[in-house]
Amino acid sequence: MTTTAQALPEVGAVLSELRFPATRATAVRYAGASNDFNPIHYSDRTAAAMGLPGVLAHGMWTMGSALRIVTDWVGDPAKVRSYSLRFTKPVVIPDTDEGTEVVVKGAVTAVNDGVVTVTLEATCGTEKVLGNAVVEVVW
Repeated sequence: MTTTAQALPEVGAVLSELRFPATRATAVRYAGASNDFNPIHYSDRTAAAMGLPGVLAHGMWTMGSALRIVTDWVGDPAKVRSYSLRFTKPVVIPDTDEGTEVVVKGAVTAVNDGVVTVTLEATCGTEKVLGNAVVEVVW
């Protein structure tokens, strides 16, 4: 079987937008998978006592879910060389079946020696939830 290499993308190329829900059920499942059972991720009472605006999605879940925009685009998660970001605002999860939605956009911002740099923007409602999100992909 022969494979053809994908052409190196150009600076300015835009990735397909990614949207994903954040629900209380998602938070509880992630708590089990990560062994992070901090009650701010499932208890309104605890979140309020901590001065938080509500139950929060795990930051690492948000980070990993946002990366899917790149791994889906390149087709191979092993091509990700590095990923860095700042958490700018928490994803607050309402107590509804629908939860809330995180929207991720990405664009190629550099191409150098077979390494493609993608800058991400992730928002929840009007809030930017990830800042300085940069992914390097080995092409």
